[in-house]
Amino acid sequence: MSIELSTLGRHVLIEFYGCPAEIIEQNKLIEQFMNEAADYSGATIVESCFHHFNPYGVSGAVIIAESHLTIHTWPEYGFASVDVYTCGDSVSPWKAAEYLEQKLQAKKTESFEVPRGMADKIRQFAQQEIAEITVKQEQYVEATV
Repeated sequence: MSIELSTLGRHVLIEFYGCPAEIIEQNKLIEQFMNEAADYSGATIVESCFHHFNPYGVSGAVIIAESHLTIHTWPEYGFASVDVYTCGDSVSPWKAAEYLEQKLQAKKTESFEVPRGMADKIRQFAQQEIAEITVKQEQYVEATV
């Protein structure tokens, strides 16, 4: 018996343990790895924003046309927490997770996937009747000023 769950998105939550502090305390390096992970997963990068905390730690987000990747690091504990949220089926959040595990040199990784935007609940609580729920694969177009 199998159950098919129709959702708009996939949200993979990843905990990386035992990461070298000299890697996860570098703001520019973490931003590079996160952008590379987005690219490796097949995502379309829109922009990224990262911040280095004093005395240490990095938080950042890569906004992708398909949703986002975020990270928070605690170099003093060798720990990094990452979310990879994707919509549609053109991007593999698990590929991003695997890429980051390698780049962050984690000794242990724990992760799980949360379905987001369950079609049945969207229909159930919508203010109007929704016959079909599909994810639109829109092309990201950069605005020029």
